[in-house]
Amino acid sequence: MSPVLTIEQLSVRLPAGADRTYAVENVSVDVAPGEVVCLVGESGSGKSVTAQAVMGLLPRGQLQPTDGLIKLKGEDLLRAPARRLRALRGTAMAMVYQEPMTALNPVLPCGYQIDEVLRTHTGLGTDDRAERVRDMLDQVGLAEPERMAESYPHELSGGQRQRIMIAMALVLEPALLIADEPTTALDVTTQVQILALLRELQAAHGTGVLFITHDFGVVAEIADRVVVMRAGRVVEAGTVRDILDRPQHAYTQALIRAVPSLIPRPARAGSGRTVLEVASLAKSYRQGGWLDRRRVVDAVKDASFEIAAGEVLGLVGESGSGKSTTARCIARLEDPSAGRIRLRGAEIGSLSRRALRPHRRHVQIVFQDPYRSLNPRRRVAASLIEGPMNFGVSRAVALERARELLAFVGVDPVSIERYPHQFSGGQRQRICIARALIMEPALLIADEPVSALDVSVQAQVLELLDQVRTRLDLAVLFITHDLRVAAQICDRVLVMRRGEVVESGPTAAVFAAPEDSYTRTLVAAAPGRNWDFAHA
Repeated sequence: MSPVLTIEQLSVRLPAGADRTYAVENVSVDVAPGEVVCLVGESGSGKSVTAQAVMGLLPRGQLQPTDGLIKLKGEDLLRAPARRLRALRGTAMAMVYQEPMTALNPVLPCGYQIDEVLRTHTGLGTDDRAERVRDMLDQVGLAEPERMAESYPHELSGGQRQRIMIAMALVLEPALLIADEPTTALDVTTQVQILALLRELQAAHGTGVLFITHDFGVVAEIADRVVVMRAGRVVEAGTVRDILDRPQHAYTQALIRAVPSLIPRPARAGSGRTVLEVASLAKSYRQGGWLDRRRVVDAVKDASFEIAAGEVLGLVGESGSGKSTTARCIARLEDPSAGRIRLRGAEIGSLSRRALRPHRRHVQIVFQDPYRSLNPRRRVAASLIEGPMNFGVSRAVALERARELLAFVGVDPVSIERYPHQFSGGQRQRICIARALIMEPALLIADEPVSALDVSVQAQVLELLDQVRTRLDLAVLFITHDLRVAAQICDRVLVMRRGEVVESGPTAAVFAAPEDSYTRTLVAAAPGRNWDFAHA
């Protein structure tokens, strides 16, 4: 059977002055009909550039294919004119992106956006197109297809938006589907549903799939074959069992070993000094306009817990479970509707904004996305010293402390005068950790701090957070939807669903014998749960 996609010895040159000559160099990949080939590697490995070259979406004047060929069902794409590539996109090849909220037009109904593909590439009438849109929405598992077609992207969940993207990509049954990190931003239960959906639709339509990911858990769930890339080159390729059970290249082995285990590490006792006490915390929001003022949404309901110094407490659950709202109430970025919040023995839940100021430095947050957490127009030094100087520390003392903390988190202090864009994602997250620590907090809130990072960088940041907890005797509230991450860093976990704590206890006990059905669902949905990545 002839491949749907053939990439032979592809090389794409980077602009002058880049850190290497080629974005991808001598890359060869085949995708057969009905096959899922996973392209795996860290950021900068060339995965997305390879996909963009196939789709003809490389930025002009910046990335230029210099050698090799790309054939889609035997047709040479590198030599195809722009008009022909536009005709092929959607009909013969399609792409599903990582973040559906940025891929979908926010001002157009979802059904209209799917219909646009049919209007552009077919001669179907209005009624036939509408029927095809409804049928496709039903195929991707969206209930009430008519309502979904009329909904705008912001009215849907992340999983629903990604299903819309898949419907748009497959509505004309293309021979090739490129999925670029399509589940990275999704909850674990939604992720497993999307992976199963892709497998089901791919098998039904005989579509060849080039699936780009850095997550070997996802690879274990969906791949037939795996191609591992590093610094623009293919370093290893083979069947999924060959790569996961018998990896040959040291880089592949390192990537697989970096996948967090679902087996929790032993819990460590805190120092016994209680840093945070939360009792009967609640947060409600009013939604609707002036005609619908009585609609109330309970984001958090009756949450109670404590964290001791030197302890990591995990808040686990899907999007919308109330994790981040709980954290924002504790940091007093949101005003709680009810309940008590005691920090180092002081009640802060009911304090005014002015009265809160002395307590602000004792609670610091590390956010999910290091790209958006730092001001791109300010040098790292300015971002680090702003907090201490607001509390009366001199510039000289703050700068010295900032350099010490950069060294502590593994960033060269000499680079303190650089801008955020001059650092990698992992380095930026280390800088965000240093910015939090420079305030000498008693409580560190880590809100999905590694979900946007490659698996190897993720392991490094988790190790750094563990060192921070140990050396500084910090209380840490760690928010995540990734049970593998929770297993490796959390001493205790609270499982939240729809604003309520449904289960809590030592991480090892909760994971080994979950009592609540929702917790059991989360554990069962962890991608690659049946593979032992630690022994690669």
